[in-house]
Amino acid sequence: MTRHKTELANYRFERALETSDEAELAYQHDKMNLAENRIYYAMFYMVQALSILSDFSTSKHTTLKGWFNKEFIFTRIIETKYYKIYNRAFDKRQEGDYDDFITFDKEEVKEDIETMKEFLENIGTSLEKEWTPERNQFQIFT
Repeated sequence: MTRHKTELANYRFERALETSDEAELAYQHDKMNLAENRIYYAMFYMVQALSILSDFSTSKHTTLKGWFNKEFIFTRIIETKYYKIYNRAFDKRQEGDYDDFITFDKEEVKEDIETMKEFLENIGTSLEKEWTPERNQFQIFT
């Protein structure tokens, strides 16, 4: 793996963790739409890190979701529930960003933050290893 690829994946990983913190801060300041936005983007950055390590690149959110589903969920490398979590966060972000008169319930956002943390932990554990399509498995990388 090239140094640049590793650095970029690590950068996206760090962005995911930073954005997770932003989601919690938004929640603490009663900014529920912003919290839902940051919840989604934390997951998005984590999946981007995974895509970088797999030599996949796209600027489209739906294409990245489809790639994640095909390469990691469909193949059962990552549990199906994590795609559902990611997809639900995407839908909420879309709704909060583009629909009118949307307000998210504070308790629901709190649950979404906990779900986001589970997602990040699970995918983050996968990032500690490099997936190699030839062997359809992860292998430690540095």
